[in-house]
Amino acid sequence: MRFEGTSAYVATPDLMLAVNAAIRLQRPLLIKGEPGTGKTMLAEQVAAALQLPLIEWHIKSTTKAQQGLYEYDAVNRLRDSQLGDPRVQDIANYIVPGVLWQAFEAAQPTVVLIDEIDKADIEFPNDLLRELDRMEFHCYELHRTVRAEHRPLVFITSNNEKELPDAFLRRCFFHYIKFPDRETMQRIVDVHFPDLKKTLLREALEVFFELRDIPGLKKKPSTSELLDWLKLLVAEDIPPEVLRSKDHKTALPPMAGALLKNEQDVHLFERLIFMARQGR
Repeated sequence: MRFEGTSAYVATPDLMLAVNAAIRLQRPLLIKGEPGTGKTMLAEQVAAALQLPLIEWHIKSTTKAQQGLYEYDAVNRLRDSQLGDPRVQDIANYIVPGVLWQAFEAAQPTVVLIDEIDKADIEFPNDLLRELDRMEFHCYELHRTVRAEHRPLVFITSNNEKELPDAFLRRCFFHYIKFPDRETMQRIVDVHFPDLKKTLLREALEVFFELRDIPGLKKKPSTSELLDWLKLLVAEDIPPEVLRSKDHKTALPPMAGALLKNEQDVHLFERLIFMARQGR
């Protein structure tokens, strides 16, 4: 198996190298990067390119590692016992396989996405060390060990909200998705908007990267936000001249709500506009 990108996802050479290194090493691929840089989509596109099933596990603050293995539904079993349901005689009826169980018992190799692992408790990664390393776990209720028939390709994403344990990091191949430069960003936009006027794209990228370069922004606009903004510019038929205007540094860009996502950044930009006007 080798990943060489897809028509729907612009993968840089270093990113493709990281994916293929993880495949060769049979290690989970830990992906970090700014929100909106395509970390989650990478797993989806690798699965599509390699024609493998994708099994997704989106982590929340309340997620426990055990849920990725299996859960014992004791509440339903108690209810069924009160109703006299004969299914209660077999505890297997109340074992709910998790994402890793599904991947381990799949008839073919799979791609497993563990998305935003840093949202969970700090012990979450440590609780998965053995299972991800040995590709097996024990189900005590059924007195059986579940082993991977085919080793899945595991993608783990993180937004760096929490530090991950060293022992966990040692078991992963790591890659940081750098924010795209202008050339790469243009290629990304071309994938999503192949018919976009080049003049509009040029002026939009100029405004976008100038906005990202403003010091002190709490939340810099990301790739996904640029795509949303371009979609609005096209829908509202905003001409390139509006973005090219000499006053673009002394006024909010049109549809700025797609780029600036909190009041602190809007206020910062408005202060810069005011200062620019005062200096004219």
